[in-house]
Amino acid sequence: MGPLSARLLMQRGRPKSDRLGKIRSLDLSGLELLSEHLDPKLLCRLTQLQELDLSNNHLETLPDNLGLSHLRVLRCANNQLGDVTALCQFPKLEELSLEGNPFLTVNDNLKVSFLLPTLRKVNGKDASSTYSQVENLNRELTSRVTAHWEKFMATLGPEEEAEKAQADFVKSAVRDVRYGPESLSEFTQWRVRMISEELVAASRTQVQKANSPEKPPEAGAAHKPRARLAALKRPDDVPLSLSPSKRACASPSAQVEGGPVAGSDGSQPAMKLEPLHFLQCHSKNNSPQDLETQLWACAFEPAWEEGATSQTVATCGGEAVCVIDCQTGIVLHKYKAPGEEFFSVAWTALMVVTQAGHKKRWSVLAAAGLRGLVRLLHVRAGFCCGVIRAHKKAIATLCFSPAHETHLFTASYDKRIILWDIGVPNQDYEFQASQLLTLDTTSIPLRLCPVASCPDARLLAGCEGGCCCWDVRLDQPQKRRVCEVEFVFSEGSEASGRRVDGLAFVNEDIVASKGSGLGTICLWSWRQTWGGRGSQSTVAVVVLARLQWSSTELAYFSLSACPGELHLCPTGAQPSPPLSPHQILKWPQPWALGQVVTKTMVNTVVANASFTYLTALTDSNIVAIWGRM
Repeated sequence: MGPLSARLLMQRGRPKSDRLGKIRSLDLSGLELLSEHLDPKLLCRLTQLQELDLSNNHLETLPDNLGLSHLRVLRCANNQLGDVTALCQFPKLEELSLEGNPFLTVNDNLKVSFLLPTLRKVNGKDASSTYSQVENLNRELTSRVTAHWEKFMATLGPEEEAEKAQADFVKSAVRDVRYGPESLSEFTQWRVRMISEELVAASRTQVQKANSPEKPPEAGAAHKPRARLAALKRPDDVPLSLSPSKRACASPSAQVEGGPVAGSDGSQPAMKLEPLHFLQCHSKNNSPQDLETQLWACAFEPAWEEGATSQTVATCGGEAVCVIDCQTGIVLHKYKAPGEEFFSVAWTALMVVTQAGHKKRWSVLAAAGLRGLVRLLHVRAGFCCGVIRAHKKAIATLCFSPAHETHLFTASYDKRIILWDIGVPNQDYEFQASQLLTLDTTSIPLRLCPVASCPDARLLAGCEGGCCCWDVRLDQPQKRRVCEVEFVFSEGSEASGRRVDGLAFVNEDIVASKGSGLGTICLWSWRQTWGGRGSQSTVAVVVLARLQWSSTELAYFSLSACPGELHLCPTGAQPSPPLSPHQILKWPQPWALGQVVTKTMVNTVVANASFTYLTALTDSNIVAIWGRM
C-alpha cells in the first residue's frame, strides 16, 4: 500500500461525500499501512472525523500532528505500535482499541488513561478501574517528587547555577523517586520525569517574576522556590476508592522506603502476603459448579527490564490457558483448544523484526498437554502462531532454557525429553521449529530444571524413578543421549528409587527436591555432589538439610523457588509446622493466608522474581493470587 489519497479516503469514508470535511467515519483497516503512509497534511482535512479504524495494518507509531481534534473512537488493533504518547493529540477520545499490539505493556495502558481523561472504554472494557490506579499513582508520585524537590533545593548553595541544578534535579528524581510495584516502573519513571520538569518550569517562572521590577522578590525565594502540583483528577471528580488489598499491592511501602528491617539476629522478618483474588477462570462454560477441571501449572511472564518484576501470570487447566493480571485480578487473555488438556506452560522473550526492519521484544507463551502438541501463543493477539508435533504421548512438562531464549525442553510420557529450537518468528509470526537433542529416560519425567550454574551444559529431571542428569551441550556429536548421572538421596535405602516430583534451584548451588511419598524436602549441594562424583553413574547427593513436609501419596505436586529472594514454595496438603535448619531458606506458608486454600489441596505455587506476587492452583479449579504487603 502506498501513500493515502483523497480519493481513497472518500471511497472508504462515511457518509459518502466528495468533500473530506464532511466524513465522520473512516475505515482504513487491512490496507498494510506503514506509519509513513499516514500523511498529516491529508488527514487534517478530515475536520469532522469522529471514528477512525486503523486496525490490521503495520503501524509502529502514529504521527504527532494528525489534527483530528473531534475524534471519539479510534481502533488500532493488530498493529506494531510500541508507544502511546501520540494519543494525547485526541483530547475527546472516548473509545480506544489497542489489542494485538505485542509490544505494548501494562505501563502503556496506564499512560493511555493518564493522557486521555475522557476515555470510557479500552479494548471494549470499562476504563474506570485503570483511572483509579492512575489517580493513586499520580497523587503519590506528585507528593514524593515535590518533597524531593524541596529537599534538593534546600541543599543548594547560592553560588550554584540554577539551570544546571534544575537539570540535575530531574535526573535525581528519575533515579531516586520510587513508588508501586517494579512492573509499573516504566510508567512511574515517565510520570516522575514529567512532574519534575513541570516543577522546574514553575520554578523558572517564579524566578522571572521575582526578578521583574513590578514585583520585588521575596526574601529567600531565589534559594528555595516552592511549587505544588495538583494530583490528576478524573472529569467527574470521583474520589479514589481502592480496596485495602489492592492498595497494599500498589503501595508496598516496606519496599519503597528501603525494605523490611532485619531482626536483631540478622535474619529477615517473616514475609507477609495478602490474598488479592480467587478466580475460577478455567471452568467449563464458566460454570461456578465446575469443580472437576484440573489446574496443572502456572508461570510468570518474564520482566521486560532487568530488575523489574512481572505481574502477569499464565495458568493452564482443562482446554484453556489464561493470562491474568495479578494486581487487578483481570483475565487479560484466554486461549482455548477444544479436546486438549493443558498440563504445562512456559514463557520466553524473543527479539522480532517488524515490517519496517526495527527490532522489538516480544513475549511468547508455550503450552502443552494431553495431545503431545506444543502451541506457541501470541498472547496479546489471542491466537496460536505455531504448533510443534513434539511427542506421540502426552507432554508432562516443558521449560525454556535460561541460556538460549529459543531453546525449549519438552518432557513426555513416552519417556523422552526433547530439546527444540523454536527459532525466531517471521514477519507473519510464523515459527519453524527444529529438533536438536533427544534424551532417553527410564521412567516418566515429571519436572525439568536446567542446572543454574551451567544451564547450557546440564539438565536435571525429576522422574518417576528418581532424579537424573543429562549432558545437553550442543557441541557434542551424539544427538540422542541416555542419562549421564542418577542422584541417590539416601544411599542404600529404599528411598533412593522413589519418585521425584518437585525440583528447583534455590540459588546456583543449592537444589531443593521433593518426593510425594517421603514427607520431606531435601536441600542438597550441586557443586559438592557433582565435584565428588568422579566417573560414577550413580551418586549420593551431599545433603545440606531435610525439611519436614506433609506425607502424602498423591503425585505430581510442584516445587518452585525464588532464587533472588531465597524463598521456596512447596505444595500439597496443609503441612505440619516446617523445619528450616538451613539459614538461607525462608518458608512463606502461603496457604495459611486464605481460607479457600486451607480447605483444599494446593498442587502448584509459583512466585515472580521478587516475590511481589504469588499464584497458587488448587484441585478445586481455583486460581489464588497473593500480593506482598
